Amino acid sequence: DIGRAINEAMAAIEDKNRELKDILPKNYNLFDNRILVSLLKIFNRIPMDIEGDAFGKIYEYFLGKFAMSEGQKGGEFFTPTSIVKLIVEIIEPYQGRIYDPACGSGGMFVQSAVFVESHKKKASKEISVFGQEKVDETVRLCKMNLAVHGLEGDIRQAISYYEDSHKSPGRFDFVMANPPFNVDKVDKERIKDDTSHYPFGMPRVDNANYLWIQIFYSSLSDKGRAGFVMANSASDARQSEMEIRKKIIQDQAVDVIVSISNNFFYTVTLPVTLWFLDRGKSKTD
Repeated sequence: DIGRAINEAMAAIEDKNRELKDILPKNYNLFDNRILVSLLKIFNRIPMDIEGDAFGKIYEYFLGKFAMSEGQKGGEFFTPTSIVKLIVEIIEPYQGRIYDPACGSGGMFVQSAVFVESHKKKASKEISVFGQEKVDETVRLCKMNLAVHGLEGDIRQAISYYEDSHKSPGRFDFVMANPPFNVDKVDKERIKDDTSHYPFGMPRVDNANYLWIQIFYSSLSDKGRAGFVMANSASDARQSEMEIRKKIIQDQAVDVIVSISNNFFYTVTLPVTLWFLDRGKSKTD
């Protein structure tokens, strides 16, 4: 039985790679044998001496294709590589703890490792990665993405507005993220007194953009840096959001905001902005 044999192979891979425990699919027995034979023939064409990094690139390629086919849902777990690379190049995570509370398939972590390796350092020795993601299936994608790139990380399933598995306030050297835009129906009653994660208060509008921004800000150490994607509308939002933005600016944490033109994302046609925070830069009166 081909399906059963593949299931056993998946279990064997998990046994050899503790970070993949209970992550790989083991339901290949449900597929028609003809489909599995065709799949195995494709894999059989991969050269035996292929470098490990090539598997990572293959995985990223198919993640991108999958995101495109999924449409709106795909954008929830995949950020275009060009955007991720730009964030990483500006943040420069040479060494330290990296956090993404909306980590999707883990692109921020992978590109951070690529950045470190490009500077002739071993990523596994220089950086450690921590993430949260609300969708269990996407947590699996992230863990597999890290594994095929030779990385390990502490990735947990959680809703970051309400849950913090990593005790993040003040803990991280770098925060990078592409959170979902303009989320409504967040239960702010549950978090209104949580000043450790939301030090600038609750926005009165039913929109989570400024909850995310505060999560990123509060997760940074005193000298930490953050780079994240944000809805363009957050840059000039009014009323309570403007008050929160004013407080962040007065704290002198905002380093720069970069405007990105439309159609950079698979699911968002409107322009977005990249925000960069730096809590370690010199303060001026």
